[in-house]
Amino acid sequence: MADHLHIVCPHCHSTNRLPSARLQAGGRCGRCKQRLFLGQPLELSQGNFARHLQNSDIPLLVDFWAPWCGPCKMMAPVFAQAAAQLEPKLRLAKVNTEVEQGLAAQYNIRSIPTLLLFRQGREVERLAGAMDLQNLLAWVNSRV
Repeated sequence: MADHLHIVCPHCHSTNRLPSARLQAGGRCGRCKQRLFLGQPLELSQGNFARHLQNSDIPLLVDFWAPWCGPCKMMAPVFAQAAAQLEPKLRLAKVNTEVEQGLAAQYNIRSIPTLLLFRQGREVERLAGAMDLQNLLAWVNSRV
């Protein structure tokens, strides 16, 4: 692991350098002074998606969902619990496909919920369908 990691702030979306040894302790944004890790999924949009994808050294797990989707509603609390357990090892984020149709099209989302795992700005894994917390954690931990 590098001496420093680049972490994108979930509040102001600026990129921060955090010493690798301090990742577990989290940190605060140098620009807005807010915490870098919230223990909950971050809502991403077309405007900030690329910044989190390309400027962060930790993996990004994105849940593509829609408000009308029953399995998505079942998955939402599971995904939130996973964020509380998995940060700061990786960032968990959500993209509402009804609002962000361009992102859904860009990543060829055909069914929801769909989870995409990104590392170093590239998609490395994809999984469609809802799952329980135990299976989600096992899936993520086997890939990160």
